Amino acid sequence: MEPSTAAARLATSALAPLVRKLFTPEGPGAGLAGDPVRMSRRVSFRGEQRTLTERDLHRLAADIVRRAAESGGPAEAPDAETRREVTEALAAALHSLGDLDMDDIQAVRLGPEGLAARLACPSGLSEAAQDRLRPLLRLACTHIVEFFTRRTTFVPRTLVEQTRALERVAETADRLAARIPAPLARDLEFERGYAEHIARRHGELTIYGLDLQQAREWRLEAAYVSLQTAGDDGATAPVPADEALAGPHRVLLRGAAGSGKSTLVQWLAVTAATSGPGSRMGHLAGRVPFVLPLRRIVRQGGLPTPDEFLSAVRSSIAGEQPDGWANRVLRAGRGLLLVDGVDEIPQAEREAVRRWMRELLGDYPGNLWLVTARPSAVRESWLEGEDFAEFSLAPLSGSGVVEFVRRWHAAAHAGQEQATSLLDAIRRIPALGRLAVNPLMCGLLCALHRERRGFLPHGRKDLYEAALSMLLERRDVERGVADGLRLSKETQIQLLQKLAHWLLRNDRAELERPDAVGQLERALVNMAHVDAGPERVYRCLLERSGLLREPADGRVDFVHRTFQDYLAAKAAVEEGDFPLLTDNAHRDQWDDVLRMAVALARPAERARILEALVRTEQPRQLLLAASCLDQATELAPGVRERVLSGAARRLPLDGSVSRPELAAAGPVLLELLPGPEGLSPAECATAVVAASLIATDAALPVLARFRGHPSLNVRRQLAWAWFRFDTHAYAAQILAHLDASDLYFTAYSATHLDVLRALDRQSRVQLWWPASPEAVAEHLDARRVRHLWLPAHEAAGEQVDPDAWRAVFPELRTVSLSPHGPRERT
Repeated sequence: MEPSTAAARLATSALAPLVRKLFTPEGPGAGLAGDPVRMSRRVSFRGEQRTLTERDLHRLAADIVRRAAESGGPAEAPDAETRREVTEALAAALHSLGDLDMDDIQAVRLGPEGLAARLACPSGLSEAAQDRLRPLLRLACTHIVEFFTRRTTFVPRTLVEQTRALERVAETADRLAARIPAPLARDLEFERGYAEHIARRHGELTIYGLDLQQAREWRLEAAYVSLQTAGDDGATAPVPADEALAGPHRVLLRGAAGSGKSTLVQWLAVTAATSGPGSRMGHLAGRVPFVLPLRRIVRQGGLPTPDEFLSAVRSSIAGEQPDGWANRVLRAGRGLLLVDGVDEIPQAEREAVRRWMRELLGDYPGNLWLVTARPSAVRESWLEGEDFAEFSLAPLSGSGVVEFVRRWHAAAHAGQEQATSLLDAIRRIPALGRLAVNPLMCGLLCALHRERRGFLPHGRKDLYEAALSMLLERRDVERGVADGLRLSKETQIQLLQKLAHWLLRNDRAELERPDAVGQLERALVNMAHVDAGPERVYRCLLERSGLLREPADGRVDFVHRTFQDYLAAKAAVEEGDFPLLTDNAHRDQWDDVLRMAVALARPAERARILEALVRTEQPRQLLLAASCLDQATELAPGVRERVLSGAARRLPLDGSVSRPELAAAGPVLLELLPGPEGLSPAECATAVVAASLIATDAALPVLARFRGHPSLNVRRQLAWAWFRFDTHAYAAQILAHLDASDLYFTAYSATHLDVLRALDRQSRVQLWWPASPEAVAEHLDARRVRHLWLPAHEAAGEQVDPDAWRAVFPELRTVSLSPHGPRERT
C-alpha cells in the first residue's frame, strides 16, 4: 500500500493531541496578545517556557510513526530500520520548527506543504524512509497550521489570512486524496460503511430465556463478560480471551457448548470495527473483520473465496463491496478472519475446511485468524503445521460468575437483591456451583431463579427440564399470546425430540425445511389430539417454542446445541437406541448426548451404556463413562466400581489425551488421579494440571500430595494454578509448602503480592498484569525481590524500562521482558 494511504488512515483524533504538545499553551505572561510571535517562542522545547525536552520530542516523533504503522496491517508496516530512520528524521524536522524565522501568521500563509518544505530533514535517508517521512511530515504540518488558526489570539487578528490558509489546507487535502488510487478511495469509503454494518449486525447478543415478557436481545457491550483462556497444555496462566490474538496471529480456540465461543467472535468483530490505535484492543485497530460461521457457509455448496465472504453469510451490503476489495484487504494483511464452529459441521467436511484454510493462509499471509471448536472436535495440533497456537476457554471464574449474574439481572431489570440471593445459593450448594461454569448455564440459572422465586434444580437434567418447562409451557401464557393452535409441553417435547434425533442420526446441525416437516408429519400420525397439519405445527414450533430458529430461508436448527443434545438423548433413550449411542462414543459431538442419556435412562439402561463404554478399554471412552457417573442418580455399586477401576487403570497421563479433556471427566477425576508415587515428573505435572482444572475445594487435598515434589515443572504448575482457587486457602495449603528454589511465584493481583510478602515468597515473582514498579513495591519488600518476570503484553510496549524497575528494587538481578521466560540482564 502507498505510504500516503497509510498516513491517510492515521486518524486526526490520534495525531492532533501529539502535535499540540509541540507548542506552549496560551496564558498570562506568554506574550501572545500583542504582535505576532516568532516561532522560536511558540515551541515547547526552547526558551523560558520549555516544557518538552529533546528526548521528549524524539518520543513524540516515535509515537507518531508507531501510530501510523498501527493504522495499517502488518504487511504495510515498515521494518525496524526504516522505522528508526523515519523517527530520527521526523524528530529532527520538528525540532527545526524552532529555527524558523517566521511567525504563526506567516506559517499559516505558507500552508502545510510550504511549511514542510522549510523544515530541515536529514540527508542520506533510504528511499523507503523518504517515502514514509514525506506524507507523515505533510500531515503533521497540516495539523500545525490548523493549530495556529484555532488560537484565540490569532483569530481576530488574521481573519482574512486564516480564510486563505484554510483554503490551502483544503486544497492540500484534496491533492492528497487525489493521489490515492480510485479503487483505494472506494475501498476506504466502503470500509467505513462496513465497520458500521458489523457493529450493527453483531452488536447485539441473543440471550435465550433472558425474560419471558421482554425482548431477548441484549446489547453486546452490556452483556459481554471477559472470558479467560489457557494454553491447551492446561498449565499456561490465564489470558483474557479477547486478547488471545495480541501475541500469536493465529489461534485455535476450544470451548465446550455454551462456553461463549460465538459471543467472543461477535465481540472481536465489533471491537475490530470500532477500535482505534492506543486502545486496550489496539492490536485489532485497522483490521477488517470477516465473521465466517461454518454452519452457514458450508451449506452453500462450496467454501467461499474472499470475494464471496460477505455473500456467503448473507450480508445485506455484499453487493456494495468494490471488486477485489476483500482480496486487497487480505493481501495487505489487514484481515481478521473469525472462523466459528468447526464442531457444527459434519466430521467428513472438516478436512475440506482445513484445506480451505491452508490455501487462504498460503495465499494471504499476515492476517489474524481465530478458529473455534469444541474441545475434541479436531485432533490436537490440527492446525499446528500452520503455526496456530491452541487455547481453551476456561470455565467462568468465581468473579466471572458474579459479574455475569449481576449483568444479567441488570439487563432483565431484575433487582440486585435477586442476584445476591442467587449468588449466595451458588456458593452454598455445591451442585449449583458445578452448574455455573459457563455463560449459557449461568443464564439458565438466572432465568429459573427468577421464574421460580429462588427454587432451583440441582442437576443438569433437572435444569434442562425446568428450562423447557419455562419455555414451552408458560412462555406464551405469560406473554399473552393467543392462537388457535395450542400444543402442550409434552407434545412439543415429543415433536422437538424427533427433529433432534434426526439431526443426531444424520450428523447434521440443520434440517432442510422439507425434512423437518416430513419428520413432524410422521410423528403426527400417532398424535390424534393435534388438530393441525405438519406445516402449521412446524410454524408453531418455530415461532412459539423459543427453541428453533431459521438461520436461512428453508433451513431450521436449534437455538443452542445444548438443547438439541438433551432432546436427542431423550429420544434415543425412549426409542432404545443404545447401540447408536455407544457406537458413536468416540465422537466429540456425542459426549453431551451420552451424559444426558445416562441421566435420562433407567438404572438397567444406564448400566448397559456404561458397561459398553468400559468394554472399549479406550482411555477417552473410559473418561467419558467416569464423567457420566455424576448424572447417574441410581446405579448398581458394581457398575460404578467397574467404571472407576477401568478409568483409573487406563488413565492417560502420558499426553495421549489433553489435560482439558482429562478435566472434562469432572470431580470424579479427583478420585482417579494417582501419585505422586509411581509417576514420572511429566505424569505428575499432567496430574497437577488436570486436578487444578477441576477448580473446587475438593481439588486442594489432591494437589497437596504433589507440593513436596522436587521437579521444577511440577512446582511451576502448582504455582501457576493459584488463580483458580481461593487466594488464602491455596496459599496456606500449597504455596507455603513449595520449595522456592528457582521457582517464580505468579501473582495475578495485588492481593497475591500481599500474600507472597507474608509467606516470604518474594525472591522470584512473575506479574500477570501491567503495573508500575512503584505500584508493585507497595505490596512487596523491595529489597527481597531478586528476579522479576513482567507480562508479555506490557513487555511489548516501548514504555517498559528495566532501569526504572532496578531503581525501585535495588537487589534486582533478573528482569524478563519475554513471554517465554526470564533471562539474565547484565
